[in-house]
Amino acid sequence: MNYVKNNLKFLRKKEALTQEQLATKIGVKRAMIGAYEEGRAEPRLHTLQHLAAYFQVRLDDFVNKDLSGSGSIPKADVSGAQLRILPVIVDGTDDKELGTLVPVKASAGYLSGYGDADYIGALPRFSMPFPELPQDRTYRVFQIRGESMLPIKPGSYVITEYIQDWKSIRNDECYVLITKDEGVVYKRVINNLHIGELLLKSDNPQFAPYTVPVDRLVEAWRAVGYTSFQLPDAGNNQDMSQLMHMMADLKKEMNQLKDN
Repeated sequence: MNYVKNNLKFLRKKEALTQEQLATKIGVKRAMIGAYEEGRAEPRLHTLQHLAAYFQVRLDDFVNKDLSGSGSIPKADVSGAQLRILPVIVDGTDDKELGTLVPVKASAGYLSGYGDADYIGALPRFSMPFPELPQDRTYRVFQIRGESMLPIKPGSYVITEYIQDWKSIRNDECYVLITKDEGVVYKRVINNLHIGELLLKSDNPQFAPYTVPVDRLVEAWRAVGYTSFQLPDAGNNQDMSQLMHMMADLKKEMNQLKDN
């Protein structure tokens, strides 16, 4: 028996979502959600994948099990033991995996398209040119916005590697997280998975920390570097030069004191 229509309606209501809200999150029309719930249409495979990933249930369970029974919904898979959908792009000439770039304009659609091979395939792609980065990892570059992580400026590109096992998230390191509520977010993270959540902190003290329940987390990417096209202005260089001169003078004075 196919339980798609029953499970879809049950999980949507459990998340307190309207049909319109769910349709927006997974990138379909509202009428299609209604048709799926009423059994008038069957979702295609990629739509089933999006729905299962969004509700954090296994695709097989979403299709073949009645999830409305108490205790029948599995807990969030923090270890990555179950298959997570992660489309990647491969260079056709040497089968080498390519990195992909998610600019700000594309980030709005990432939450609904992260599991869609066509969406990922349409993103800019490149071969990682940095010798410091191992070639056996999956990399993605996210362009960030906002000022919560200053001194990294809005518009900078954060280079990340994919984290399969969320238990390996390290305290006080920076990550790009994909959450059901915010989409793409770049923060410093405290791993509190033992109580079912992550604490997200900004480097800019004007922004207060907040928590994200693990069942709202979709993907985790560890920041390994960043690049920016906003060069420091002359004023900043002058301030740094003055600071270096002051340090040199202080060192000279300390050496003179030692000699005396």
